[in-house]
Amino acid sequence: MKTVLVTGGVKGIGRSIVKKFFAKGDFVIANYSKSNFEATALEAELSSDRFRTVKFDLSDPEQIQRSIQSIQNEIGSIDVLVNNAGVTFDDLLIRLPSEKIEKIIRINLLGAIYCSQAVIKGMLKKKWGRIINISSVVGEIGNPGQSVYSASKAGLLGFTKALAKELGSRGITVNAITPGFIETDMTERLPDDIKSQMLKTISVGRFGTPEDVASLVEFIASEAASYINGAVIPINGGMW
Repeated sequence: MKTVLVTGGVKGIGRSIVKKFFAKGDFVIANYSKSNFEATALEAELSSDRFRTVKFDLSDPEQIQRSIQSIQNEIGSIDVLVNNAGVTFDDLLIRLPSEKIEKIIRINLLGAIYCSQAVIKGMLKKKWGRIINISSVVGEIGNPGQSVYSASKAGLLGFTKALAKELGSRGITVNAITPGFIETDMTERLPDDIKSQMLKTISVGRFGTPEDVASLVEFIASEAASYINGAVIPINGGMW
C-alpha cells in the first residue's frame, strides 16, 4: 500500500485520480482549498480509514510546508505526489489584472514546486517515489486568451525534466502529463462554438474523460513505469 497525495483532489481530474488509487488499495489524501461541499461529498463516498481530505492553500508556501509535514508526521512519507491542482482566468493578457496573473503562477507552478520540495526528503529516505505533474496541451502549443495559464503549464515541463535528473538515481521518477480537452467543470464553461471547433481537431472524435487521465497517472506511478523518467506524456486524442 502506497501513500498518495493528490492536489486539487476533490473535483474533476483530481477526483478521478483519487478514486483510482483508492480502488487499488492505497492510502489517499486529497488536497483542496475552497471546495468544501465536494470534499465532504467525497469523504462520504469513500468513507474509509484509507482516505482523507486536507485543506490547504497552494498559493501559500508556508501552508504547503506545514500541512504536508503534518501529514508525514502522522502517516509517514508520501510515496506518490500528483500535482494536479490548477486555476485559470482566461482573457487577453492586456486585460488580465496582476492579481490574477500571480494567482495562476502561484498555484499552477509554484504550488507544484513547493509540494514537490516538501515530499522529497521522505522519498529519498525510502529510495522510492513518484512525482507526477499534470500540465496541459496548452503548455506545449499555447492558446489565445491563456497566455499566463500556458506559461504556468509550460513551466511545469521544464521543472519536471530538471527535477527528474536530480532524483532519478535515487529511485524517484518525475514525469509530466499534458491532457488535451478533458470534460471537467473548467472546460464545461467554454462556449459551445469553441467546443465544437476543438472537437474537430481531435482525431479520435471525442473529448477525454477524467478517468482517461487517471488511468495514465496510475500507470506512471506503478513499478511497470520505473524506467520512465523526465517524460512529457500527451493524452489528447490526437489533438497534438
